[in-house]
Amino acid sequence: MTLGERLGFAPEARLLIVNADDFGMCHAANEAILSLLQERAVSSATMMMPCGWAKEAALWSAANPEHDIGVHLTFTSEWTGYKWGPVTRAGDVRTLVTQEGYFPADCASFEPRADRDQVRQEIVGQIEMARSMGVDPTHLDNHMGSLYGLVTGRHFLDVVLEVCVRYGLPFRVPRYLPEMDNVPAEAAETARHVAEMADRMGVVILDYLLGLPFGKQPGETYESYKRDMIAALRSLKPGVSEIIIHPAFANEELRSIHHEGEKRQWDFELFRDPEVREVLLQEGIRFIRWKELRELQRQG
Repeated sequence: MTLGERLGFAPEARLLIVNADDFGMCHAANEAILSLLQERAVSSATMMMPCGWAKEAALWSAANPEHDIGVHLTFTSEWTGYKWGPVTRAGDVRTLVTQEGYFPADCASFEPRADRDQVRQEIVGQIEMARSMGVDPTHLDNHMGSLYGLVTGRHFLDVVLEVCVRYGLPFRVPRYLPEMDNVPAEAAETARHVAEMADRMGVVILDYLLGLPFGKQPGETYESYKRDMIAALRSLKPGVSEIIIHPAFANEELRSIHHEGEKRQWDFELFRDPEVREVLLQEGIRFIRWKELRELQRQG
């Protein structure tokens, strides 16, 4: 039985989660994401608990439990002038940080050095920090794919899945990789192994995971970006897919953090756009929620 059928849908149903990543990263992201959640333009959001604006996001989420909010497990700190580090205060996290005490800027620096027990400790710490602020997390995912082994092949997905079992939470990892010529054979084998491990452990995972390029591409405009998203929506396969976006308002605060503000503003506009909403209707694509996946997992 497919995941869609387990949720009560027909085998051919195309089911979609649109997740707003980086909730809590800054105030500009918080304002955009909570607006999208209230408009039901996105399905869910995930919070970066190590960041300076995480408490604002968490307190809003606790006061509005009807919205699906997960934890965006964070082990990298990518911007030059705005940094964050572990929420773990009492334990040893030396393998997770730079000499300055921040998370490293990229996965290539994180993957080889990180101690698995320290990763587990920090994952639990980020979840417990959200819970201590009144948030009942609906799911887990991962900032920049730092736990997936995308650069060196050294992944931490077994650790993540163990924590998912402990808390009864589904996790963002795709069962199926895109059908592309450049997908390495070892990546396909890892995906198969992780899916089998998740199934054995009773952790619900996605069928497909989609996301357009994060940074603004040469010559890219909002209209071309929208066309690419519409093409992605039209090509959705039966099953449960998640699309990742990073909405934020391109204001002075965001511009002081990084140079990708314009595209994050586009992400705010994208699923509010009447043309995109019309395509969802035309294609019969149905929004679902992580809470449905969490309930399915907890039912066993």
